[in-house]
Amino acid sequence: MRTDSSPGTLPAREHLPAAPAGTPVLDVVVPVYNEEKDLEPCVRRLHAHLTRTFPYAFRITIADNASTDTTPEVAARLAAKIPEVTAFRLEHKGRGRALRTVWSASDAPVLAYMDVDLSTDLNALLPLVAPLISGHSDLAIGSRLAHSSRVVRGPKREFISRAYNLILRGSLQARFSDAQCGFKAIRGDVAQVLLPLVEDTGWFFDTELLVLAERAGLRIHEVPVDWVDDPDSTVHIVRTATDDLKGVWRVGKALATGALPLDRLARPFGDDPRDREIQDVPKGLARQLVGFCVVGGLSTLCYLLLYTVFRQFGTSQLANALALLLSAVANTAANRRLTFGVRGRGGVVRHQTQGLVVLGIGLALTSGSLAALDAATPAPAHSTELAVLIAANLAATVLRFLLFRAWVFPDRRTGQEPAAAAPPTPGQTMPHPTTPYPTSTFRAGDAADAAWSGPAWPDATLPLQPVRPAGTDPRNAR
Repeated sequence: MRTDSSPGTLPAREHLPAAPAGTPVLDVVVPVYNEEKDLEPCVRRLHAHLTRTFPYAFRITIADNASTDTTPEVAARLAAKIPEVTAFRLEHKGRGRALRTVWSASDAPVLAYMDVDLSTDLNALLPLVAPLISGHSDLAIGSRLAHSSRVVRGPKREFISRAYNLILRGSLQARFSDAQCGFKAIRGDVAQVLLPLVEDTGWFFDTELLVLAERAGLRIHEVPVDWVDDPDSTVHIVRTATDDLKGVWRVGKALATGALPLDRLARPFGDDPRDREIQDVPKGLARQLVGFCVVGGLSTLCYLLLYTVFRQFGTSQLANALALLLSAVANTAANRRLTFGVRGRGGVVRHQTQGLVVLGIGLALTSGSLAALDAATPAPAHSTELAVLIAANLAATVLRFLLFRAWVFPDRRTGQEPAAAAPPTPGQTMPHPTTPYPTSTFRAGDAADAAWSGPAWPDATLPLQPVRPAGTDPRNAR
């Protein structure tokens, strides 16, 4: 969802530096609810694996979701015995609430989480976080549906998982393969900007986070995993599936109406080669042509159907005018959103008015063609009328695209780059540059979780500072 409101040149992602001794690079969160039996074996196994294989300092955070058994005591005991383990207690249930609370308070540059049953083989943990440490990706997920994954689970859960991911692909155009695998990681700077936009506090949290990240143009890395399902899982499948479908509807509606400011997330996380000025290559032209052709094809079918209906009740000129009017309004709205990436309601009236002007040109071409046909043949066949209209519409379509691109939805970035400042004279102090981003703040997550209160979120539009690699061996971080 790339729009024209992201100015300036922003720093690319870079390899995380080797942190000072004692500062964790990775914070692995283990959300738990009434897991007094499995918690200690899980944490000790995870700690032993990280100690043996992970080359950076790490932390394991136990996020207790209002357990009613002895889970808090087990967590406190582990935190007292193992220096790299901390415990966090929440008084309200919800895996999403736990992850958002702990991740937002963590000082680690890479954040991850996994289920307490350790269904995923831990050998996938380093491949999961390596692209985030190196600066290649923004998020990483384990995938049980990748071709090279090896999964042991029942047919019921397999069917539900695959059906859910098909729903995501069909309704939200998601391209990631496995939304609900309990094995994910995210860069800390990305989390600080994305988390306020995520409303769900339960199991749909993962899906919503991934959909928003993907729509914002962030890079998601997928790792095939070896997975053995836990037969004693306490997840309520029907209730979880119902909540997930409600979440899909809510997020789909927000994306369709442009209610989420995803354009402010598109560029602060890396150097996108599509943003570079390349001579003789107009920005986005190929994508816009494809989108315009798809919208145009559907609009033409709609137009012909409407013309056929209106022709039963009136003259060819009246039917043509009504069909063009209705299809043009839909065509302008579809091109505004899908072809030229304009979100929100701002400028809708102006765009529709300009679209009607473009419609007038198309109406002149098609009406003139019909008039010429009537003059040549007193009673033309309906198929002949349609053929003439199709030819006239092809000519009008080319002109419509050029007018849409140059007049109705122009590239506002052209000519708006700030002028370069003159170099300072000797002894002159350079002023601090003023940030070009808007200063409004959006906190959708707070509306869904009034009980949680944390530090004020930074504005989502602030530029991220690049991290420079240190010249030390990362193995000496601990």
